[in-house]
Amino acid sequence: MEFFASLPGQLSASELQAALSIASLPDLCGSIDSVLRCEGDQGRVYCVWGEFDVVRTPIQGGVRFTLLNCINSVTWSLTTDLPPDPDTIVIHLSINRREQDADFVESLEQFAQDWREGLERWQRT
Repeated sequence: MEFFASLPGQLSASELQAALSIASLPDLCGSIDSVLRCEGDQGRVYCVWGEFDVVRTPIQGGVRFTLLNCINSVTWSLTTDLPPDPDTIVIHLSINRREQDADFVESLEQFAQDWREGLERWQRT
């Protein structure tokens, strides 16, 4: 399953990459409560679904995060400065299932919206 959110953004991919670290996750996404461990691009977080190992990977246009020990293989990317709309930040969230129960789907949709809201706040500061 895939989920998307987007918002206008006047920043480059390199600025987005610089801002999005494992340590900054709770500040930017309301669904991520805390960072339990952070060692560069690897760490452990506590979020809406529980406690997970997380990896940060710089990608074309931004950053991808992956919850390594998650049964649903939750991964999300935040990208900008890409065609067809380089002035948009795109939040793309995916899991390795085609169907899931309604409560979990709702939490995934909320996760994407929490990122949108967190990035909007961050851009205003």
